[in-house]
Amino acid sequence: MQSEAFSELFHLFNAANPETIEWLLSVATEHEYPSSRAVLMEDAWGNAVYFVESGWVKVRRHVGEEFVTLAVLGKGDFFGEMAILDESPRSTDVVAMSPVKLISISAQRFIQTLFKDPQLHHRMLQLMVQRLRQTNFRFQLRNQPPAVKLANTLAFLSESYGKSTESGTEIFNIPLKDLADVTDITEEEASKIMDKLQEKGWLTVEPENNAITIINTKQLIHLADRV
Repeated sequence: MQSEAFSELFHLFNAANPETIEWLLSVATEHEYPSSRAVLMEDAWGNAVYFVESGWVKVRRHVGEEFVTLAVLGKGDFFGEMAILDESPRSTDVVAMSPVKLISISAQRFIQTLFKDPQLHHRMLQLMVQRLRQTNFRFQLRNQPPAVKLANTLAFLSESYGKSTESGTEIFNIPLKDLADVTDITEEEASKIMDKLQEKGWLTVEPENNAITIINTKQLIHLADRV
């Protein structure tokens, strides 16, 4: 991947020096994983940061005998940074939801780069604060109606990872269990709300294409803003 395309795809590197990006690309490793393959395992020590070049992954935690999905990440996002920054074992799994292409940079080289490039270091802090704010916002939503919570999840995924099409904004057709986990509602509630949103014509679900198309983004955002 060319350095310009890399910095355009991954917002973390928007302010990084061109020399920094060229060096990172020279030491980066590319990976491809099929759907349902575990990319990272819980309790493994952090040895790299991973960047999603294409596809979708989910971050999940082992709770009792089940897994709970904590987040869904798409093209342009990254993961694995927490384990290398605090030098501790990972507390979550990362699993491919679709075929994915990833780029990894070793922990040692990534941390060296953060020290050498203050712009990149500052941008990294900004994005981590944004993630913390998003977590806090989800906590504020805990007492909101399920429809409002799900609208927020769909609006966030659409804004963060959506692809513009003639019909609307397309995202991955996230399984109901994962969608419910991320939204903090039951799978039954998620199913009923998704059916209602399709009846209203706000979105369509296309299982054959593994896609959800947000058709009426304005109405969805309006519902999400009822907080």
